[in-house]
Order: sequence, then structure tokens, then C-alpha cells
Amino acid sequence: MRSLRRTTTAIGVLAAATLWVPATALALPHSGAHGLSSARVCPAPPRGFAACDVLAVTTSSGQEFNAKPTASSTIAGYYPSDLQSAYGLTNASATAGAGQTVALVDAYNDPTAASDVATYRAEFGLPALSTCTVSGGRVSSPGGPCFTQVGQSGSPTSLPHNNAGWAQEESLDMDMVSAVCPNCNIVLVEASSASIANLGAAVNTAASLGATEISNSYGGSESSSDTTDDATYFHHPGIAITASSGDGGYGVEYPAASQYVTAVGGTTLTTAPGTTRGWSETAWSGAGAGCSADDPQPTWQSTVTNITSVCGMRAVADVSWDANPNTGVAVYDSTAYKGASGWLVFGGTSVASPSIASVYALAGNAASVVYGSYPYAHSSSLYDITSGSDGSCGSTALCTAGPGWDGPTGLGTPDGIGAF
Repeated sequence: MRSLRRTTTAIGVLAAATLWVPATALALPHSGAHGLSSARVCPAPPRGFAACDVLAVTTSSGQEFNAKPTASSTIAGYYPSDLQSAYGLTNASATAGAGQTVALVDAYNDPTAASDVATYRAEFGLPALSTCTVSGGRVSSPGGPCFTQVGQSGSPTSLPHNNAGWAQEESLDMDMVSAVCPNCNIVLVEASSASIANLGAAVNTAASLGATEISNSYGGSESSSDTTDDATYFHHPGIAITASSGDGGYGVEYPAASQYVTAVGGTTLTTAPGTTRGWSETAWSGAGAGCSADDPQPTWQSTVTNITSVCGMRAVADVSWDANPNTGVAVYDSTAYKGASGWLVFGGTSVASPSIASVYALAGNAASVVYGSYPYAHSSSLYDITSGSDGSCGSTALCTAGPGWDGPTGLGTPDGIGAF
């Protein structure tokens, strides 16, 4: 059975997981808005279930922030061009990602998924998505990037019931794939519920449909059954599988703790005019990180001194991406949730997981990727994040960014596609 308690390491101390992360005096990218905060979209999950790892930027009244209040307003939040610039992706081939299929595993149905992602792509001048075909149990494109939405069994006509909170997660996921890999096919696989069993079954469906990358933007507490779930749901050699590390600060969640995924942590991404890169990053205080209590240490972590000196089990995270809602991304979702719809701004490691899955897709190398090992052999193609912390622990590397691997940011963030 899964416990609601976040796990710690044998040498660490427990840091309480927060349900929301404050963002005071916030001035969002492309916006002069101040005095905003952020709140979890999905509530804390019960035993055996997961919650989406998305944080919505909110106003002082608790309402989700309207990122485009008038027709003439500039949309708040980072755009595709910002993310591509920040992570060295602007030089990717014009055809990079073509033929790659990024599957997004989420819970419940988003009734406006297809129209919402179309709106996002049109706004930012990204190529339109055709409708993928599902033939012989495999997804294929009639030409150019395509989109399809299927239920847990793989049927495009048998979808779960609607859930407006998870719909925001699904819009975020689709928009991040669109932003990072505009040529990629997108398959949205909707689990019948947010149980680990149903989400895991949806991962298996994504693999059977021919996904080359699978993103999991959710997590629940660790359990002694995790190694069984690893083998049952996440053991798919030749497919790059990513998972969000969580938004509650220091502590480990599953499936990011799985030895078969790339665990993706979070950073705070800001512009840095006058520098060579033009951007600066620090570890985000909300990024999940630490030493697993249940999953064994994969071989590619066993030679990393920053890990082995503090953790004898699977260490989280592996790599990272912008996740702080203070430096959040623009997302379009027309399914109203708590009265909010349209252009919104989201953060959380749910931004990071589909983005890293999409960088794998740009590299087109998933078939040769051995679970999360590839970045460890190519860390020179990552920006090493060396400042910031996600909480207090008995080991500096598990919760504080520094040279080389650290818990909140892993080995670092993409500097192009070389590490993937």
C-alpha cells in the first residue's frame, strides 16, 4: 500500500511538502503583473493515486490569473521562442522531431484538447496538427505532425469522464510538446482514473501505440510495491520515458523514483542580458528531489560521487527544466476550471517532463537510450545549475544545487540536444 507521507533518506531529514508555492511580488515574463501567487491544480492524492504536478499562477483573490485579459493584451508567460532560445534549441534542424511520437499520459478526459492545442499553435505560428490515424494498434501520421486523443485502452472513442483540473494539465503538456518539438506527433493517452495502476496501464498503451517518448507529469508517494510497478508499467527499453520530480520541495515521489525513467527536476529561468547564453537559472525551491526509499540505484548513478556519497538508492532528479511559476509558461485551455479558462500561466515540474521528452524527440535517439542513462554520459551538453535549494536535508547535494549532479536540478538543463 502507498503511504501519504513523503519519503526521506536514511541520512536526510523530512521536509514537509507544501500544497502550493507562494510567488510574492511576481512580475511574469511578457507581463508587468505583480502580487501574484501560485496554487496546485490537483489536490494531494489519496493512497495509491497520483496528482498532476502543475501549479497555476493565481491572483490575490485566489483566482487563476488571466494571461490575456483583453484582445489587445500581450500574453503573459514564456513563449515557444523563449524556451527554444533558453535551451539552445533554435538551431535544431527544420525537420527535427519529424516522425517522432510523444505520448502524454494523464488522467481523465480533456473535452477541448484538440481545439485548445490548435489555438496555442496558431497563436505562436507553429505548424497545424492533422489527425493521427490508429491502424493495427499503431499511431501514424497522414503527413506532418499529427494529434490524437485516446483512452486507457487505446480507443479514440472510449474516453474517460471529464475532469477540468486534469484538463489544465493536459493542455500544458500538449503546449510544451508543441513549443519544444513542433514537428512531433502528439498522442494524449487518458487514464480512466488517477490511480497508479490506471496511469501505468496508460503508459503501456502509449508504448504499444508506437510512442518514441512518453511523458508522465504526475506523482504520488513512494511504496514498497514500486519495483513491481517499475517492471509492470515503466520497463520499455528503446522508449525515452520522463517523469516530473514533484512540486513540494525536498522529497521523492513516484514514478520519478523509477529506475526506468528520466526524472525531471525544476529551475527558475530568467533572462540575463549581456551574457553569452542570455539566460540564467537557479534551482527552484519547489523541485522534488532526494534519495528513494524503495527503488534501487541504477548503474549509471553508481559512479557519480555526488550521489554515492549521500545515497545508496535511486537518486532524483536526473535533469531539469524551467518549473518555477514565477517564470511560468503561457498555456491555452478553454475548459473552465474554478471559473478560469483561456490563456493562463502555469509552472511546476509538469512543465519540465513533457519538455524534456520533447528534447529527446528532437534528438531522435530514443531507440538507443537505456532508460535515464544517456545524459550521464553526455553531461557536457547540459547547463550545470550551481545555485539554489529546494529545502533542508542532511546532505548538501540532495537538496542544494552545486557543481555536477544535485537533487533539485540533476545534471543540469539542456544546452541543445547533445545530452539526449
